[in-house]
Amino acid sequence: MTQVPNVHDADPIPEAARAEIERMLASGDLFRYTAPQDAPVALLEREFAEAMGVRYALAVSSCSAALFLSLKALDLPRGARVLIPGFTFAAVPSSVIHADLVPVLCEVGEDYRIDLSDFAAKLDGVDAVLVSHMRGHTSDMDAIMALADARGLPVIEDAAHSLGTLWRGRRIGTIGRVGCFSFQSYKLVNAGEGGILITDDADLVARAVIMSGAYEHNWAKHIGAPDSTLELAFARWQNRLPLYNLRLNNLSAAIIRAQIPEIAGRVRAGRANHDHMAARLNASPWFSVPEALAGEERAPDSIQFNLVGMDGPETRAFAGAAAARGVKVQIFGQSADNARAFWNWQFLPGGVPELPRTRAMLMRACDVRLPARLTRAECDVIAGALLAAADTVTGARRAYGT
Repeated sequence: MTQVPNVHDADPIPEAARAEIERMLASGDLFRYTAPQDAPVALLEREFAEAMGVRYALAVSSCSAALFLSLKALDLPRGARVLIPGFTFAAVPSSVIHADLVPVLCEVGEDYRIDLSDFAAKLDGVDAVLVSHMRGHTSDMDAIMALADARGLPVIEDAAHSLGTLWRGRRIGTIGRVGCFSFQSYKLVNAGEGGILITDDADLVARAVIMSGAYEHNWAKHIGAPDSTLELAFARWQNRLPLYNLRLNNLSAAIIRAQIPEIAGRVRAGRANHDHMAARLNASPWFSVPEALAGEERAPDSIQFNLVGMDGPETRAFAGAAAARGVKVQIFGQSADNARAFWNWQFLPGGVPELPRTRAMLMRACDVRLPARLTRAECDVIAGALLAAADTVTGARRAYGT
């Protein structure tokens, strides 16, 4: 019988990275600007940009750092308002605040995507948009871009969970002005920590590079091929921007580079696991896994589902029953101090807003990790545990017809 898999271990680092890691450990050459050119971080940026089909990439210490630098690079006035979804990780509104800007939250629906009516209603009072493809669920980017473009608003994509996702054939992270990705251990590519931003905007990336910590003329090491537009942008911003020192190191870059060729295979495996699990859960009256939007090709590393017909005590009992079977279920709105529940963002200027639709969704939205490495048999064990937990919790009610 297949055991309940440990879904919380990160994916192992590919053997292809080992020789480069050993070389760097022997030399101690971990700083990205030590080499005159072609440091591992610089190579990662070129390879990632090429893989994503964009002109520029900047590797930094985290996706949060990438979001922060993207916002600063937009050169918005202090106190400018940035529209974000009410369902995201606390690092997203935090990055807005760190950039001396004000987050404005909009509603999110039962499918974990931006409520376009609330989004449109709040657009006229903001200066930029930051879209989180939360847990890999892509909102309607055609509608979002049309609404933002009509008002001249720049759009940043938080694609921390969406590396490999396509929207109508376009890579998520390439649709807005800038896209930001994560290499934290629970993401598709595991470096422990790390992030990267991508863009086709030379002036934006020049500002971000300098602020990331390219002191003196180290920005020259970010020019891999002749690019007069980029060179002029660097010269324009030399000594005019503060340095936040959010650089990635060469060791992390070597770990990431070895995994880039594996992205496509991990996306296929992750999508197959997710869709198999979704079919099993949707066959139960107690679960609802939202469908992908038309034109969305997902790259999931977890599965989210809503509980149907369970009250508050039953919802909590379900999580306990699943845990007793070896499967941890996080219910976003009922997990203590959950960083994805907006009412826990007590640091928001002006206080926590009322988002009744988002709150209702979070109180019954469940999250289970589903790494791409799992076998079909392991997925079935997890699905079986979830189905059995739901049956256990609802059995007494069904027995007595209540």
